Amino acid sequence: MKKLYASWFGSYWSPYLVMALAGILSAVYFGITNTVWAVTGEFTRLGGHILEFFGVDVSDWAYFDLVHMNGTTWTRTDGWIVWGMFIGALITILLSSNFKIRMPRQKRRYVQGFVGGIIAGFGARLALGCNLAAFFTGVPQFSLHSWIFIVATAVGTFLGAKLVNTRWWKGKPVLKMGGTAPTVRTGKSRQPLLGALLGLAYIALIAYFYATGRTMLGTAALFGAAFGILIERGQICFTSAFRDLWISGRATMTKAIAVGMAVSSVATLIIILVYGLDPITKIAAPSTFIGGLLFGLGIVMAGGCETGMMYRLMEGQIVFLPVFIGNIIGATALAFAWDHMGVYNLLVKSGAPVNLITEMGPAAALLVTLLVLGAGFAVAAYWQKNYRFGVGFKKGDTTHVG
Repeated sequence: MKKLYASWFGSYWSPYLVMALAGILSAVYFGITNTVWAVTGEFTRLGGHILEFFGVDVSDWAYFDLVHMNGTTWTRTDGWIVWGMFIGALITILLSSNFKIRMPRQKRRYVQGFVGGIIAGFGARLALGCNLAAFFTGVPQFSLHSWIFIVATAVGTFLGAKLVNTRWWKGKPVLKMGGTAPTVRTGKSRQPLLGALLGLAYIALIAYFYATGRTMLGTAALFGAAFGILIERGQICFTSAFRDLWISGRATMTKAIAVGMAVSSVATLIIILVYGLDPITKIAAPSTFIGGLLFGLGIVMAGGCETGMMYRLMEGQIVFLPVFIGNIIGATALAFAWDHMGVYNLLVKSGAPVNLITEMGPAAALLVTLLVLGAGFAVAAYWQKNYRFGVGFKKGDTTHVG
C-alpha cells in the first residue's frame, strides 16, 4: 500500500501520460455535457457577479449575454469545472505534502503578476477562450480559430520572453542565504490527513449532487477534480510550453501538449460521429489573433497560464493570487469593452465560425489536424535537440537539452 501511495504521490507524473488522459477526459466530458473544458468564461461571469454585488447593472452588456450569466458559480457546470480543478489540485498537493506558503523575494512580482493576469484575461476573452478553449478543446473540436490563436500565442510568448529577460523587468537581484524564496512551514506531517479528509468531503458533495438530481453539476464537479489532479500531477503549464522554447530550448511540455491534443482530437471525433453532436466552433476573426497575442504576452508576464496559475496557487505560491484577480479583472474589462467601446464591431464582427469538419469532412479534418500536430511535435523535438539557451542554433551541435 505504501509503495502504491508513493508511486502516485511521491513524484510527479509523465506530462505525456497526463496530457493523453486529459485529452480523453475532455472528449468524454464533451460527449456527456455537450460543453467543453474551459475556465476563463467562468472568470468573466465571476467578474459580472462582483459588479452586480456592488450595484452595477450588467443586464445590457452583450458579452454577458454571449457567455450566459444564468444562476451563480455554484449552480453552473462551468463553475464546478473551475472549483473542481482548484480542489482536485489541492487534494493531491496535500496528499503529497507539497503545500507550502511561498512568497516572491521581489515585491515587484506581485505587480507584474497582476498586470500580466489582466492582459492575459483580456486577451483570452477577446479570443473567446484561453489556452484550454483553443489548444485543448478548440483543436479537437476542429475549430479554425484555435490555430489562429495558437500562432498568435506563440508570438506573444516570444515577446513576453524577451520582456521578462530585460534588466528593467528583473530588477536588482535579492540575495538571501538558505533557499531560493521565503517560505512558511505548514506542518507537512498533517497534510496527507487533511488531503484525505478534503477528498472524502468532496466525494460526498459529488454524491449529494447526483442524489438530488443535479447530475450535470455532479459530473462537472467530478471532471473538474480529475482535471485538477492531472494538471497538478503533470505540472502542466502552457506558458512553459512556449517560454521554455524561447529561453532554453526545452520542449518537453510542448511535445506533451501536442500528444494530448492529438489523442483528444481522435477521441472527440469518435464521440461527434457516434452521438451525432455538433462540434463547438468559435469565431475566427482579427480578435482571435490579437487576443492570442495579448494572452501569450500576459501569461509570460504573469509567470503562468490559467491552468498553471490554479495549481501553483493551491501549492501556496502567493504571487499567483494577484494573477487570478488580474485574470478576472481583465476578462471583465473585455466584457465592458465588447460593446461599450466598439471592440465587437471593430475586431469580431467581420469574422465567422469555421469548422474543418464542415469544410473538408471528418476524415480529412482529422488527417490535417494530426499532420499539423505531428509536424509541430517534430519541430519541437528538433528545436530541443539543437537550440541553446537564447543563442540560437549551433551548426553540428546535436547535444540534447532537457
